[in-house]
Amino acid sequence: MSSTPSPSTGPRPALRRSLGVVDGVALAASSTAATTSIAIGMGTTASIVGLQAPALLLLAFLPVLGIATAYARLNRSEPNCGNGYVWVGKSLGPWPGFLTGWVTVVGSVVFCAYTSAIMGSVVLILANRTGLHTLAGITLDPSSTGVTTAVGLVILLALTALTVTGMRATTRFQFALLVFEYTVLLGFCGWALITGHHAFSLSWFNPFEIPDGTAFAQGLVLAVFFFWGWDAAFSVTEETRRPGDSARGGFIALFAMLGLFLFASVAFQREMSLAELVRNGPQALPYLGEKLAAEPWATLPLVALMFSAVASVQATLIPTARGLLAMGRDRTMGPLWTRIHPRYGTPAVGTVVVMAIAGVIALLAVALPKLSDMLLAAVNAIGLIVALYYGLTALACAVRFRSARHDGVREALLAVGVPALSGLVLLGLGGYLGYSYLTMTDDFELSPDNGWFMFSLPAVIVLAGLGMAAVAKYVRHAPYFTTGSGTDAESLTLPMDRTAV
Repeated sequence: MSSTPSPSTGPRPALRRSLGVVDGVALAASSTAATTSIAIGMGTTASIVGLQAPALLLLAFLPVLGIATAYARLNRSEPNCGNGYVWVGKSLGPWPGFLTGWVTVVGSVVFCAYTSAIMGSVVLILANRTGLHTLAGITLDPSSTGVTTAVGLVILLALTALTVTGMRATTRFQFALLVFEYTVLLGFCGWALITGHHAFSLSWFNPFEIPDGTAFAQGLVLAVFFFWGWDAAFSVTEETRRPGDSARGGFIALFAMLGLFLFASVAFQREMSLAELVRNGPQALPYLGEKLAAEPWATLPLVALMFSAVASVQATLIPTARGLLAMGRDRTMGPLWTRIHPRYGTPAVGTVVVMAIAGVIALLAVALPKLSDMLLAAVNAIGLIVALYYGLTALACAVRFRSARHDGVREALLAVGVPALSGLVLLGLGGYLGYSYLTMTDDFELSPDNGWFMFSLPAVIVLAGLGMAAVAKYVRHAPYFTTGSGTDAESLTLPMDRTAV
C-alpha cells in the first residue's frame, strides 16, 4: 500500500498488522458464537420446523460456503476492512455498496443489543442458583427483558473497554473463552448423544418433511444466522500480517461451525423431545445441563453460554467499528469513525459509540417484555439483512470476475457460478420470507407472531440505510458516490506491530 497520506486528511495513526491465522480463526469462531447460537437457536428452530434442524443447517451451509468463496476471492483481489461495502460499491454501484455497509453495521449493533440481554439473563440465572432472587427490591427474573438488559449493559461497557485496548489482547482473550466453552459444549452434547433415549432418525436430515413453505424459508434464514460471523476475519485484513490469513481463518472457522452445529442438533434431539425443545426455547442449553448432570456440573453449560455471549459481543464490536472506519474515511459517514487511538492502534472512538448505540437499542427492546419474544424478533431481523448483504457481496464477486468464465470450467464456477447462485438463493429466500410476512396478517402489533412487525424491523433498517446514503451523496458529497470505490483505503500506512513478530 502507498504510504502517501490523503491530501485532505493528512498523516494519521494506522491500524497495526499483528494478526495471523489463529487470530482470524479465534475472531471468526467467537463472532459466529456457536454456543450462543446453539443455546438460543435449537429451541427456536424446533418451534418453526420441528425436528428438521439438522437438514436446514446442512442446506444453509451450501450458500454460506459459496458466499465465503466470494469473500476469499474478493479479499485476495482487494484487501479492505470495509469488505462488502467496498467490494459491492465498486462492482454493483455506490447505492447497493453503501446499503451493504449499512445493514452489516446495523445488524451487528442489533446483535450486540440483544446479546447483552442474553448475558444479563445468564448472570441472573446464576444469581438465582446461589439463592439471590431479589436485590434492592428488584426481582432478579432471568426472563424479564428489562432486568436482563440492565445487567447486560454493564457487561457490555466492560467489553468495550477491553476491545479498544488492542487486537492482540482481544484475540488472546477470545481464544481462552473458546477453549472453555467448546470443551463444555462438546462434553455435554457428546454425553447426550450417547445416553439420549430418543432414537436417531434419518428423517431429521430430510427437509421435505417441512410441509409449509413459509416455515421452511424462516427456518433456513435462521440456519443462515447460525453461521453468521465467520466473515469477521475479513474485517481485520488490514491488521493481518498476510491478507490470505483472513480467508484461511474464515474457512477453518466455517467448517468447524458446521460440524459443531450438526453434532449439537443431533445431540439435543437425542436427549429432548420436540415439546421440550419448544417449551424451553432460548433456555434449551441450561435445561440440557440440568437433565444430564447434578450441581455444580449442571451450571457449566450456563458458564459456557456466558463466555460465548461475551466473546461474540466483543468479536462483533471489532468488525462493526472497522466497517464504520472504512465508511468514514470515504466520507460516506462522519469523520468521528476514522479516529485511531494513538497508543492502541484501534478505532477506539467508533467502538465506544457503537456500544452506546447498542445500549440505546437494548433499552428500546424492553417494549417486548418477554426475553424469548425479543430474541426471536431480533434474530429474524438480523437473518433477513444478513441474507441481503451476503447476497449482494456474492453478486459483486460474480460481476467483478465475470471474465473468469473464459478461463476454464473450474475458474468460471469458483469466481462466477458459485457466488452468483449463492447470492441469488439468499436474496430470493429473503424476498420470499418478506412477502410471506406481509401476507400473513392484516394488523400490526409488537409480537414475534405478527407478520407486519417481523417485516417492519428489517424494512426500517433498509429504508434508514437509503436515507443515510442520500445524506452521504447530497450533503457530504462523498466521492464514493462518484466512483463506487473506497477513496482512501490505499493511503493508510500499515506498519507491522513489532511486538507481535
